[in-house]
Amino acid sequence: MLTNLSIQNYALIDDVNVPFADGFTTITGETGAGKSILLGGLSLVLGNRADLNALRDKERKCIIEAEFDISKYNLGAFFSENDLDYEDQTILRREILPSNKSRAFVNDSPVTLDILKILGERLVDVHSQHQTLRLTENDFQLKVVDALAGNHESLKIFQKHLSEYRKVSSELEDLRNFETNASKEHDYNSFLLKELQTASLKDGMQEELEAEFEQLNNVEQIMEQLSFGHQLLNDEQLGILAKLSDLKRAFQQLSDFGPSYASLNERVQSIFIETDDIGSELMSLKDGVEADPSRLETVNSQLQQLHDLQKKHQAGSVAELLEIMNDLAQKVDAVENMDAKLKEKEEELHHIQEKTEASASKIRKARNSVIPKLKRLLQENLLTLGMPSATFKIEVNPSNSFKMSGKDDLTFLFSANKGMDYGPLKKVASGGELSRIMLIIKSVLANYEQLPTMMFDEIDTGVSGDISNRMGEIMQQMSQTMQVFSITHLPQVASKGQQQFKVFKEEKGGRTHTQMKKLNLDERVNELAEMLGGKALSESALAHAKQLLQ
Repeated sequence: MLTNLSIQNYALIDDVNVPFADGFTTITGETGAGKSILLGGLSLVLGNRADLNALRDKERKCIIEAEFDISKYNLGAFFSENDLDYEDQTILRREILPSNKSRAFVNDSPVTLDILKILGERLVDVHSQHQTLRLTENDFQLKVVDALAGNHESLKIFQKHLSEYRKVSSELEDLRNFETNASKEHDYNSFLLKELQTASLKDGMQEELEAEFEQLNNVEQIMEQLSFGHQLLNDEQLGILAKLSDLKRAFQQLSDFGPSYASLNERVQSIFIETDDIGSELMSLKDGVEADPSRLETVNSQLQQLHDLQKKHQAGSVAELLEIMNDLAQKVDAVENMDAKLKEKEEELHHIQEKTEASASKIRKARNSVIPKLKRLLQENLLTLGMPSATFKIEVNPSNSFKMSGKDDLTFLFSANKGMDYGPLKKVASGGELSRIMLIIKSVLANYEQLPTMMFDEIDTGVSGDISNRMGEIMQQMSQTMQVFSITHLPQVASKGQQQFKVFKEEKGGRTHTQMKKLNLDERVNELAEMLGGKALSESALAHAKQLLQ
């Protein structure tokens, strides 16, 4: 509920600070006194667009603050999602700077205008004759039916199924599109894959082939150098091994003459063993080296194949070719197994569709069950508001497609007079009739869900005294479970308020100011008498005013 409203430097308002209570509050004042200005200021702090022209003093900023008790609104999740500090007593603030920039705050935390507007809609419902157009919208009409049907949880379950259904539908569509596009490339991809598979690729093979090619391509030079090395090592008189053998024998004789000689002997022994081993390996390599033109041609062909494949696929190595081959294998496999994947996804979609259909059917059944009650409530209450012949034709029928609200088409038709054809509200109902219907619907909704603070802005315009009295009673009854405001010109409505405020103009320092004050009992009597009979307060008007308040 709205507990306090402060407006500074807005239109004709210099500084107004007003506390409010729960229950039913009425706001009165002469035409042009500034009631619409007050409502305009409130709408700004609820997230409406600002205008620099709204500043009373163009050199100072406009500040509007609205304090709310939100303890009953279950808004903890909203505050958490938007990274805001939750407080039961929450303050919304809007600032309009002389530069025409606007700032918004919730509990002193800066917020975007969109967040302020979303929060504002959950705190205050401003209802005027202009807002009655919502009544003609199908979504709003369904919301009314669902409130009576208690479909809140069922709709949450349905929307969860619908989200899953749409996700799987999108995945199935993507698969079908992939199949259409991929099948065009399938033959070419299969050819490329087979070409790469034929190359028997493995990591490191290029380096091995290049090394083998170098050996085979230089076999004569290798054999020549191996033979030369073998000769250097094994010549009987001048060979390295013969000389090392002499050296080994000499140092063996010195090894007993001290540690230094023994150490040198070990090193010579080691050199001899290593050199002898080299000689054996040279012999083995020499025996194994032979010219193999056929193998050379094969290796050369394999290397050329690798180079061609790398050039074709713009790859720099066999490792990259292997990655390309794996990617092609996945594409080819995806197409070749597409039928199975499509069938699996279609079965998944069918299963989810069945759950979604069942959920939508449950919602439809609940809606149809409360339509007779809704028609009765509307018609009975409109009877007391001077519309004795008003009747409704409300039907819920299955739709061809899923919507966020279910799978229904709602027909909500109205006839104001006997013998008059039924038609959509926006075509057959007048503005005054729409206002009365909306008032009744809001009063019905108040019994089924937690509504925000309700602000009725002159919805009683153009109605008679008896009807306005009944409208006031309805608003008074609504205020037993919620906070209700009514900006009104009718004393019958104004008198029903638990508290009454007056908006008025006064001149100070050559300037006109809009003010607002809470009326005490005597002031209420005079205000109501003036609304009944004009500025000259007659005894009959005063008596009538007292009677209204009683």
